[in-house]
Amino acid sequence: MGDLPHLDDAGNARMVDVGAKPSSARRAIARADLKMQPATADALFGGSLPKGDALAVARIAGIQAAKRTADLIPLCHPLFLTSVAVEISPTDDGARIETRVETTGQTGVEMEALTAASVAALTLYDMVKSLERGVEVTSVCLVEKSGGKSGTWQR
Repeated sequence: MGDLPHLDDAGNARMVDVGAKPSSARRAIARADLKMQPATADALFGGSLPKGDALAVARIAGIQAAKRTADLIPLCHPLFLTSVAVEISPTDDGARIETRVETTGQTGVEMEALTAASVAALTLYDMVKSLERGVEVTSVCLVEKSGGKSGTWQR
């Protein structure tokens, strides 16, 4: 099972031993898109939602999620994150969340960036659902990662 490092030779799940890996600067960027009606997007970006400043709440939720990824994803290593940024911008059909997570360590931060984007998207849904229950999280994906043995990857 050499291509699946979270599985041992017998196919059992295990946490990967990163102890011998050298530390390096690592960064990951992820994004999530939300599709919503124009009136909902106007309320979101205009600051007129009944629940308050959804953008600030979603940014904080994304940051907290990145910091708690190892508690949510069973085989992720707990990491010391040096930076987490969550940007939310309007799109033609709703909103885009972009997260950037950085560390210096022995394993990457892709899962932290993806978790941050996912939780920020779910938080936005929660904040706007009183106006529109049909909001869709249409994608969550890794955009870019850098650092470590595998170097840089871009979508």
